[in-house]
Amino acid sequence: MAGMTRTAQSGEFLSIGRFGRLAGLSIGALRHYDELGLLHPVQVDPETGYRRYAREQLEAARAIARLRDLEVPLEEIRELLGTDDPDERRRRLAVHRSRLEARLNRLIRVLHVIRQLSEGREPLMTSDTAGATAGAEAAAPPTIDALGLDADAHRALGKALYNQVWTLLESANRTPEQVDEMLYACHASAYHWSKGGGTVANRARSEWQIARVYSTLGRGEPALWHARRCLELAEGAVAAGVADDWDVPAALEGLARAQAVAGDHAAAAITRARARDSLAGIGDPEDRELIEQDLASAPV
Repeated sequence: MAGMTRTAQSGEFLSIGRFGRLAGLSIGALRHYDELGLLHPVQVDPETGYRRYAREQLEAARAIARLRDLEVPLEEIRELLGTDDPDERRRRLAVHRSRLEARLNRLIRVLHVIRQLSEGREPLMTSDTAGATAGAEAAAPPTIDALGLDADAHRALGKALYNQVWTLLESANRTPEQVDEMLYACHASAYHWSKGGGTVANRARSEWQIARVYSTLGRGEPALWHARRCLELAEGAVAAGVADDWDVPAALEGLARAQAVAGDHAAAAITRARARDSLAGIGDPEDRELIEQDLASAPV
C-alpha cells in the first residue's frame, strides 16, 4: 500500500502535524509507526529531521487509525496492510474477533462474580480460603479438572453420553426437554472424549454425531460447522494412521446431509457422490451397508 513506502507517487507533501490531523493520528503515534516500519514518511529533512508525508498515504494512515481504535495489534496491522488478498485480510480480522470475543466472555464472567460479591450473594472469603496467603488463587472458581477425573473416567463418560444421544436420536416423539438433553449430551460426549486420550478418529466420530444431531433438528449452520470439522479430523486420522476405512466415507455422508439441511443442495450432491465413490474402500460389507443406508436416508 502507499503508506508502506518512502516514495511519493504524486501530489503535495504534508507536514507531520497536518498529516496527523487529517489521518486522525497523533504526532507521537506517527513517529512511532515510522520507527516500527509501519508507516514511513516520504521525506525526512536530513538537517532538521522534519517528516513529510504524501497525501496518497492518508488512506493507509486512516486504516491504521481505525484498526488501532479496534484494538488490532500493530504487528497484525502490518500484516493486514502488507497483503492485497481480501481472503487473508478477512482471516486475520476473524482471528482478532475471536480474541476480542474471548476477552469479552472473560469480562462477562468477572462482572457476574463481582455482582455476586457486591450484592452479598457470595462470600468474599470462606473457611477454606480465610488466612490463605494466596487468597486470589485459592478462591479461583472450580473447573472440571479440579474433580480429578482420570482418562478412563472421561472415556467412560464419553461412551455413555454417546450412547445416550443415539437413544434420543432413535426416539420418535422427543419432548423439548429431550431435545435439550440430546444437544447437551452430544457436546459433553465430545468433550469427555477429548479429555480421555482418545485418538483423532474418536474426535472425528464425536463431531460426526454432533453434526447428525443438528441435521436431525434442521439446524443447518451448526450442522455444517461440525460436519466440516469431522471431515477435517477424519482426514487427519487417515494421515496419522489411526482411522478405520469407514471414517472418511462417514464424514462425507455427514457433510452431505448437513449441506442439504443448510439448503446447499448442489454442494450436497457433489459431496454425496464423493461419499459413494469412497465406499469402495470399506472392507467390511456391514460397515459399507450402514453408510449406504445413511446416504439413502439423507435429504436431497
